[in-house]
Amino acid sequence: MSPPETALNVQTISSPAMTLEVLPDLGASLLNLRAASGRPVLRAVNPQGVQSSSQCASFTLLPFSNRVRDARFVFGGREVQLRVTTKDGLTQHGDVRNRPWQVSRPSDTALVCEFDSRHFADVNWPWAFTATVEYRLHGPHLDTSVTLTNVDTTPMPAGLGLHPYFTRLHEGVDPALELPAALIYDTDDRALPQAEARPVRPDEDFRRPAPLGHRQPDQVYTAWDGIARLDWGQRALTITADNVYSHVVLFAAPDGSLALEPVSHATDALNLANQGVAGADLRVLAPGQSLAGAVRFTLEGNW
Repeated sequence: MSPPETALNVQTISSPAMTLEVLPDLGASLLNLRAASGRPVLRAVNPQGVQSSSQCASFTLLPFSNRVRDARFVFGGREVQLRVTTKDGLTQHGDVRNRPWQVSRPSDTALVCEFDSRHFADVNWPWAFTATVEYRLHGPHLDTSVTLTNVDTTPMPAGLGLHPYFTRLHEGVDPALELPAALIYDTDDRALPQAEARPVRPDEDFRRPAPLGHRQPDQVYTAWDGIARLDWGQRALTITADNVYSHVVLFAAPDGSLALEPVSHATDALNLANQGVAGADLRVLAPGQSLAGAVRFTLEGNW
C-alpha cells in the first residue's frame, strides 16, 4: 500500500481582486493565483500530487536563471562544476525552487519568504547566499519583490528571475501578446545561446500585439522596456518588471500554458560572460552586496 500523501503547507493571502496561494516548503512557489471570480490568472494547478515547483503556477530562479552549459563555468580564474540536473547534461533554474523557505505574514495581503543557503549542505552553488521574496496584493496588482545577497567572503556571479506560467486560453480565445523586445538570441539544440543577441525577425517580433498562433517558442529576448501584455479582448494582463530584469524568456509549455519569464541575464550568461559576449548581463556581487528587483502583474477588464 502506498504511503499517504503529505498535506501541502499552503499559505494564502487575498485582496478584493485576487487570491494567492504560496508553498513555502516548495521554494516559496506559487500554487495558484486566481481573480475574485475564481478565474485562474496563472495556470490552474490541482494541489493533489504536487511534488515539485515545476508543477506549480510560478517559481523563483536563484542564484541564477535558466540553463548552464554542461553544468560548469569559469569565474575569477576558477572552474566551477555544478551537479547536472537535466537529462541533456545541464544544470537549470538555480537551486532554491524545491527547498523550504521561512515565512512571515506582515499583513493579510502580504507574505514574506526567506532563504539561507548556509542551512543546506547540498546546495548546488559554491557561494553562500540569502534570498527574500515578498508577495503583496493591492488593487488589481500582485507585486513580487526578490532580493539576492552574497553572504560569502569572495565575489559571486549572480542572477535572478521569475518563472510564471499563464493560462493561455480564456473561453477558447488565444491572447494577443505584446512584448516590446528588439533583440533575440539564436540557440542550439539545448536552447543555449550561441552568440550575442541579434535583431528580431518578423516572425519573432511582438513589439506590436500579435497572437502566437501555432508557434511554440522557447526563446530569450532582450532590449525590452520591461512591459509585456496578454490581451484576450474581454480581459488583459500586464507584466511590469524593474530594469534589473533585462531579459525575458518566452516559452510555450507542453501543457498549453504560456511562460513569460522576467530574468536578469541571458541563458548561460555564466559562460557567455567569460567568453566576452556582450549584453549577457551577468552580475557580480561583492561580499554583502545585493541584487534586487520587483515584477508587477496587473489585471485589466472583466476578470
